[in-house]
Amino acid sequence: MKKNIAIIGGGDSQEYVISVKSAEQIMDIINKDRYNPYPVTLRGLEWKVKLTDGSTVPVDLRDFSIQDNKRKVKFDYAFIIIHGTPGEDGKLQAYLDIQKIPYNTCGVLSSAITFNKYTCKNYLKNFGILTAESIILRKKEDFSESLIKETVGLPCFIKPNNGGSSFGTSKVNKSEDLENAVKDAFRIDNEVVVESFVKGTELSCGLLKTRKEEFIFPITEIISGNEFFDYEAKYTKGKAEELTPATVPEEIHRKCKHIASEIYDHLNCRGIVRIDFILKGNQLYFLELNSVPGMTKESIIPCQIRAMGFSVGQIVEKVIEDNIY
Repeated sequence: MKKNIAIIGGGDSQEYVISVKSAEQIMDIINKDRYNPYPVTLRGLEWKVKLTDGSTVPVDLRDFSIQDNKRKVKFDYAFIIIHGTPGEDGKLQAYLDIQKIPYNTCGVLSSAITFNKYTCKNYLKNFGILTAESIILRKKEDFSESLIKETVGLPCFIKPNNGGSSFGTSKVNKSEDLENAVKDAFRIDNEVVVESFVKGTELSCGLLKTRKEEFIFPITEIISGNEFFDYEAKYTKGKAEELTPATVPEEIHRKCKHIASEIYDHLNCRGIVRIDFILKGNQLYFLELNSVPGMTKESIIPCQIRAMGFSVGQIVEKVIEDNIY
């Protein structure tokens, strides 16, 4: 009997449109001989499903079900493809845990830690993972420009602490630009991370570990046409070059994969994640972990999967089969 799969996209962040595109791509490639996929789009408390006849029905949040032509359909599994809240910070996972519905991503605690940039970096320092120097600012507290310059120096990056995209992120080269950059970041989040600039090559490693298999995908090298890999560079054609596999020595490929695998385990990750680094010399500095990476045709993870010799549909099926039963 085919299982009912909820492909959940949308969410409450600025990446809503990208999430919807990723969800559409999963709907296209999922094995429909094995599963009955339903596209669930959510924003706030509005959760809805578009049926094959074009009509839209609400999701009953009491038991995570819908009415399809007067027939009750209860979902057996959730494939979360929401970038940002509530799909990447543990909130949606908590709801699904209460409903006893298996899903494809990290659990509640792992999602919450990885979504919080400052907490994640400091947690990983305990395991010897290199990261850039950083401090955290909170909205209702005064901040000291002199402390920023003494602790992290200039240039530096200013980022919303809780966020899955580059909205509100600035690279600051001059001290007179600090205040406006902090204000921009506070428009996105109540906490802001100020991080020292590490000049080097940006690398990204996607990976998946199931109970039976381990897949560490080829490394991608990211060359941004902007000053850094910001939202425009990520999603505007021609603004960035993504090379898979990366044009770095084989020793760096091995080292990057090894550290990514360690981070995956330290954070008790599940499903497909993408881990970003800066390579300076032969040292890899951890940037961030994406627990729900993009899955559009042009996204980094699908490119890495194809470079490894698999179809995205094959890997998606392995994720679902890992814990659907």
